[in-house]
Amino acid sequence: MASAHEIDYKVYGDDMQFVEIELDPEESVVAEAGSLMMMEDGIQMETIFGDGSGQGGRGLMGKLFGAGKRLLTGESLFMTVFTNVRPGKNHVSFAAPYPGKIIPMDLAELGGKIVCQKDAFLCAAKGVSVGIEFQRKMGVGFFGGEGFIMQKLEGDGLAFVHAGGTIYERELQPGEVLRIDTGCLVAFTQTVHYDIEFVGGVKTALFGGEGLFFATLRGPGKVWVQSLPFSRLASRVFAAAPQNGGRREEGSILGALGNLFED
Repeated sequence: MASAHEIDYKVYGDDMQFVEIELDPEESVVAEAGSLMMMEDGIQMETIFGDGSGQGGRGLMGKLFGAGKRLLTGESLFMTVFTNVRPGKNHVSFAAPYPGKIIPMDLAELGGKIVCQKDAFLCAAKGVSVGIEFQRKMGVGFFGGEGFIMQKLEGDGLAFVHAGGTIYERELQPGEVLRIDTGCLVAFTQTVHYDIEFVGGVKTALFGGEGLFFATLRGPGKVWVQSLPFSRLASRVFAAAPQNGGRREEGSILGALGNLFED
């Protein structure tokens, strides 16, 4: 595997962050479509199949195969490469899609591979391979929800992952087990064993509000957890939105029941 470009970066903001990538001449960064925030005049954009790492094989069919795998994660066939084509340093910035944190990950220090949620990847140094990670057990496939088809980031360069709310990093010891809501799992290193576990008890499953399944991770390795998955944020926003053109009584003790007494 070819070495990834050695990029420098700086993360700005608190809850709504963006990352500024500093590129030397001919250095490049690869990003998901739609994540660009701003770039300086010396940066050139190019749309490519796949991630530009060259891991999908040579020729058109190899590129199509590598890009086609991304459809399984709900991502676009295309990615965008940003290259500094002028002398001197130039900068390009990428914004987080919703409130949360941007996590810089040096793959060279993480064993060369991490597995993350399918919508967590933001950008990476050119040379980092962005693929998919299948789980072997059928139970994981049918019932894992957000945890079934995940992305894998491989290489020796910097990658940037975005997650919602507060981010918690945990170092699991050999044999140590951590159970996480499938939506709250952000990423983990390749040494962590990942499975889906059924939540026992019908009442807990149906009325507990925590779902039917947990992601079970067994160490050793690192795990990243988010406090606010986008799916949870979206469901709360939808639930709070006015229905059928009506209005919500946010400050009323009666709330929606107050409408029953209106003429």
